[in-house]
Amino acid sequence: MAHSRILGTGSYLPSNVLTNAMLAERVETSDEWIVSRTGIHARHIVSDEETTSDLALKAAEAAIQSAGIDKAEIDLIIVATTTPDMIFPSTACLLQEKLGIHGCAAFDVQAVCAGFMFALTTAHNYIKGGMASKVLVVGAEVMSRVMDWEDRRTCVLFGDGAGAVVLGASEEPGILHAKLASDGRYKDILNTPAQISGGKIQGIPFLHMDGPAVFKFAVKALSDIAATTLAEAGVDKSQVDWLVPHQANLRIIESTAKHLGMSMERVIVTLPQQGNTSAASIPLALDHAVRDGRIQRGQTILLEGIGGGFAWGAVLLKY
Repeated sequence: MAHSRILGTGSYLPSNVLTNAMLAERVETSDEWIVSRTGIHARHIVSDEETTSDLALKAAEAAIQSAGIDKAEIDLIIVATTTPDMIFPSTACLLQEKLGIHGCAAFDVQAVCAGFMFALTTAHNYIKGGMASKVLVVGAEVMSRVMDWEDRRTCVLFGDGAGAVVLGASEEPGILHAKLASDGRYKDILNTPAQISGGKIQGIPFLHMDGPAVFKFAVKALSDIAATTLAEAGVDKSQVDWLVPHQANLRIIESTAKHLGMSMERVIVTLPQQGNTSAASIPLALDHAVRDGRIQRGQTILLEGIGGGFAWGAVLLKY
């Protein structure tokens, strides 16, 4: 079987920045309240004209350039998103058209904030099975469009953005091990419970979250799956150079790092200036750390994320 490794990374954030101070003018909150509870100072928000596929395109182009390949070499496109441009066709197909790539398979993965973990693992297995050789994997979200901007418990948390990687077949192992999990029993603590029927929206089209319940579940689930992934890969936690977690809440990130016995100096954190960008947060953080030189070739990286479903996962890789 072929191995898979990350050939290149890319990311994109909308130019519009919404600070906590600006939010405090719209909803009853304050910079101190938001920072103390989440660690977030600002987030990026799309313009009225921007779509999820637009963000995905920018991140994808950067990843393709970073990989040093021709876009025609891509033989599979997977987009992780919970905020697609439309019901169908998939955002991956729309991205494919914008890239000018024709004929290869393209599809979306929906696992909310864990989406990139599911998409990356799927791409890895396509390569291992010989069904693809170069896969474009994108996490892209416009979470601002499912926010109730009068609900200070949720609207302060999320932002928009996209991150991408090109995963390629390799003689040397890149992705060492991956572990995914889901449990639909917890569907009610984090969801957007709406559907379209008869041309109308039925249900509530805004994100709902039971914050304390999510925090409690996330810390345990992420700690457990990280430990299991390392154990199954035969890698000691001391051998991990960097943890790249889903950027949801600074307290969750700190708790997860503590459970792994890792100092925060070995954790990539982009949350303060980006907020929670759902499926985009892990590839955004990865690209940021690659481009600023912290993550180097040959280092061991642990990615992990959790989202509504509940769905969660971890990927251990040699960069």
